[in-house]
Amino acid sequence: MTERRVLLVIGGGIAAYKSLELIRLLAKSGVRTRAIVTNAASHFVTPLSVGSLTEDKVYGDLFSLTDEAEMGHIQLSRSADLVVVAPATADLMAKVAHGLANDLASTALLATDKPVLMAPAMNVRMWLNAATQRNRARLAADGVQFIGPDDGAMACGEFGPGRMAEPQAIHDAILAFYDQRAIGQPLAGRKVLVTAGPTLEQIDPVRFISNRSSGKQGFAIAEALARLGAHVRLVSGPVALADPFGVDIVRVESAEQMLAACEAALPADAAVCVAAVADWRPESTASKKIKKGADGPPPISLSENPDILATLSKKKSKRPRLVVGFAAETNDVEAHAKQKLAKKGCDWIVANDVSGDVMGGDSNQVMIIRADGVERWPEMAKTAVAGKLAAEIAAALA
Repeated sequence: MTERRVLLVIGGGIAAYKSLELIRLLAKSGVRTRAIVTNAASHFVTPLSVGSLTEDKVYGDLFSLTDEAEMGHIQLSRSADLVVVAPATADLMAKVAHGLANDLASTALLATDKPVLMAPAMNVRMWLNAATQRNRARLAADGVQFIGPDDGAMACGEFGPGRMAEPQAIHDAILAFYDQRAIGQPLAGRKVLVTAGPTLEQIDPVRFISNRSSGKQGFAIAEALARLGAHVRLVSGPVALADPFGVDIVRVESAEQMLAACEAALPADAAVCVAAVADWRPESTASKKIKKGADGPPPISLSENPDILATLSKKKSKRPRLVVGFAAETNDVEAHAKQKLAKKGCDWIVANDVSGDVMGGDSNQVMIIRADGVERWPEMAKTAVAGKLAAEIAAALA
């Protein structure tokens, strides 16, 4: 098998220590890593520790006479299959987004002709800053892929989005890249519909019924399908996620709006219904905020929402050749998923246990329920689940 090679750019953040575990995991999976350590990163991890794990020279000096005698930054940037930036600091993201090149890391990133995967890591306020979000959007539009950041406690004592994705999740995303590269673009010319996120059912102008779906799994699936060459229409409920690269996105709120957008996207070769659609909606929506009264909470009558998965599965015309549903369960996962497969009329059900932190988290453990049996997958990053599922869909449509 051809050697798999990653160029790892280690940025200057406290999360740099996680890069050592990432190198170790990649080595176990047969992926060779060569590293660039920025000057700031060397305050958190030493070139000696990085070099001991990569079993290779560690690079960091743009003006090294020996390295640059052969245009080292060009060779570094193009000798790998994939360039991974972990941690991707706000500074590194800004440099690459604006084409700056004043050190070896930024110069190599500007000179590369290979795919780039960034794992952002920074303070929550820095991540949410409008400038960082603009840079992230610019990089995504330029084709850079992202994993994370995760929510959680930070070294600065604050809590929120900004933690670098865990090394195992980044490792899984890298292996998913190689899996997808191996099969090329088998979905070229195919049209795929994907739904993602929750729906929001209005009670009054300030209150609504919804759920905890973050949209991360659906967005990852949409992007994975696009990388295999599919023309992807993503219909998403309200989520705090940037648009996936290479995907047409329609943003909706309610289940009724989502169904209308899905039907407008037909015909399609496949539909992947990942969205956690609210089962019910208020029969009527108050035009003004409902006030507290002496009689206690007002009764709210509910109506059943349209069943998007069943509607697409049972269409007499324009039914997608392959319809995949998701089953988010908290108990008896396999039994409920098999019932859902029979009831909805879809081809596959992707079932998972959401009793933990799956909704909003970055990893998932799923089983694929088909008429001919059950296939259980180990826990992996949602990006890896997406890549594996996209490959299965490509095989089914071949």
